[in-house]
Amino acid sequence: MMGTIAPPAARALARLHEAGFEAWLVGGCVRDMLLGCAPKDYDLATSARPEETKAVFQGETVLETGIRHGTVTVLLEGMPLEITTYRVDGAYSDARHPDGVTFADNLRADAARRDFTINAMAYAPGQGLRDYFGGQADLRAGCLRAVGDPGTRFQEDALRILRGLRFAAVLDFSLEEETDRAARRYAPLLTKVSAERCAAELGKLLCGPAAGRILRAYPAVLGVVIPELLPMVGFAHRNAHHCYDVWTHTAVAVDHVPPRLPLRLAMLLHDMGKPDTFSLGEDGQGHFYGHPRRSVELAEGILTRLRFPRRTREQVLCLVRYHDAVIEESPQRVRRWLNKLGPERFFDLLEIQRGDASAQAPAYCTRLDHLRRLEKMAGEVLAEAPCLTVRELAVGGRELLALGYQGPAIGTALRRLLDCVLEGTLPNEKTALLQYLEQTDAKKSEGKRNKSSGET
Repeated sequence: MMGTIAPPAARALARLHEAGFEAWLVGGCVRDMLLGCAPKDYDLATSARPEETKAVFQGETVLETGIRHGTVTVLLEGMPLEITTYRVDGAYSDARHPDGVTFADNLRADAARRDFTINAMAYAPGQGLRDYFGGQADLRAGCLRAVGDPGTRFQEDALRILRGLRFAAVLDFSLEEETDRAARRYAPLLTKVSAERCAAELGKLLCGPAAGRILRAYPAVLGVVIPELLPMVGFAHRNAHHCYDVWTHTAVAVDHVPPRLPLRLAMLLHDMGKPDTFSLGEDGQGHFYGHPRRSVELAEGILTRLRFPRRTREQVLCLVRYHDAVIEESPQRVRRWLNKLGPERFFDLLEIQRGDASAQAPAYCTRLDHLRRLEKMAGEVLAEAPCLTVRELAVGGRELLALGYQGPAIGTALRRLLDCVLEGTLPNEKTALLQYLEQTDAKKSEGKRNKSSGET
């Protein structure tokens, strides 16, 4: 049962048909419609050559985004539609892009070049579904199968290997046996894929509902993109707090945090420093002193190499740095952490610590209760609209100038006031803050006079 097609996509199909050309929805949008999901975007395949497609959509905005390979993008009623001429790809000498394409005269030939059967189906209103390679059966079976020979597909474009793992994680599918073997065999070709494309697929994989299962099943494949994760595989904690090796703990922890990229990345990387920091205590227990710091060093190199955005890197590194921090249950300590991280990142840290604890030995999951109490306490603190930053103080530089403060002394005094407010020893009220400064300054002056008179 097909879902509803977005009106711009339906009108694009109709315009191509009215002009005498074949036209079909293809790829992910057909797959999503069969799964009962609303497609995020629409791709069309047509018998029209690119110049003919441009003529059909004369008067609309047409972008020659991939015209060398037969693709133009039509902006119809604000929706971008990629429209590609039926084609057969040439050789892939770089294991990523076809050296050239040959236009085909039928839909089946075009479908045969696609990656997986679930992405090789086509649909058009009034003409129905075209499924040449069993994609609909594989959708029902939760099976990810390459079109044709999987080795050939992966040698043509190595990114398809990561795409396969991503689809398996997002759809909670399993790779068909031959496709699985080929993915493992040709994984070294991923070194030819750009960092940005690997990062994009990795991010989608990590946010999939079956991410943990895929991480556990394919460390050798993912290790081509992130070699730093391989030492975690099979590395025993040798510690009563843990029931998994470091890699399995990581994969389980990933599944226990919300599917937001900074959280999932932080969980993937949080214990990466453990193999380098392992030591065995006299009690026979394994220890990993300083592993958060080492994990941050490794994570920074990985995130930079994969060219994740700066904001994402900062978020992830902060969470990795403090994932093992002990946060005391007191309003003063909670205010300190809210000041240090900001509310959003503080709650993210609690999610990370919750995920970490959930992947430990069941007997040691009492930390979860502590985290729930911290979360409740932080909510209560924030409900009081507390002062958490210098900018939120009831006094500022102007008032301190009037008291005679100058230069760096102003910032030092404001930070001292904030410390008092965070500790709860001073209310965030202008009169109280200024009186405190006047009193402490007076005491300092008296101490200096006493010291001077004593020396004489």
